[in-house]
Amino acid sequence: MKTQFKNFCLLTGSTLVMAVGIYFFKFANNFTFGGITGLAVLVAKSGFLSASDFTFITNMILLVIGFFVLGKKFAAKTGYCSILLSVSLSLLERIYPMSHPMTTQPVLELAFAIALPSLGSAILFNIGSSSGGTDVIAMIMKKYTSTDIGKALLITDFMITLAGCFVFDIETGLYSFLGLAVRSFMIDGFIESLNLSKYFNVVCTSPEPICDFINENLHRGATIVEAKGAFSGEDKYIIFTALSRVQAVKLRNYIKQNSPDAFLLISNTSEIIGKGFHSI
Repeated sequence: MKTQFKNFCLLTGSTLVMAVGIYFFKFANNFTFGGITGLAVLVAKSGFLSASDFTFITNMILLVIGFFVLGKKFAAKTGYCSILLSVSLSLLERIYPMSHPMTTQPVLELAFAIALPSLGSAILFNIGSSSGGTDVIAMIMKKYTSTDIGKALLITDFMITLAGCFVFDIETGLYSFLGLAVRSFMIDGFIESLNLSKYFNVVCTSPEPICDFINENLHRGATIVEAKGAFSGEDKYIIFTALSRVQAVKLRNYIKQNSPDAFLLISNTSEIIGKGFHSI
């Protein structure tokens, strides 16, 4: 129950962060990068539907299709996020209507239009969910075709962004292209940062105290390998362990105080699969 509540909070919080970034910074500046919300900006220009209402209607249609094609498991997380995002955008439009950008600094607005949705998307991807939209199309394509989904979605985003150059002005179009280019790198960067852990190689002569500290104080596991010093010829031991950033600081300080002759190699890693980290 604790894990489920944590995931629910993450789903809700990250989706609301996305909604704020999309409504206040993306829609207001007519930035057209990014799937359904980018297409919504183009549709809003016609005056037929607002960007928020188009996003709501399109996401609901895709949600229904995804439910029948992908099953109930799909609707559990992605469906909730898709509905919450669509409803949030519609509510923001009615509670705080915007006829112009919040500031006169388009670069600053673009930064928030990229950063907030990218952060929200990274959290969702990290817990096995998404905000719907073109991700639903990608899931359906993945199930029934051998199409390179990443390239297909990139081409779709590119065409929507290109259309923005003609529907709006070239300056808005160029800002949108910049947002399209930066967004994917920022999402990857956020995901790596969220998963960042420390991998330790500890070369020492007495591994027991260090392993006891890892097991009893940090509640982590470790592996001991016998080794021999190439220069000294002395018998050594290598301790392998993976820790969170907070735990890594504690272990480093402990070794510094209690085993100052130990040799440490500490590496950053965001791909640790196993008990206490990520499951396959």
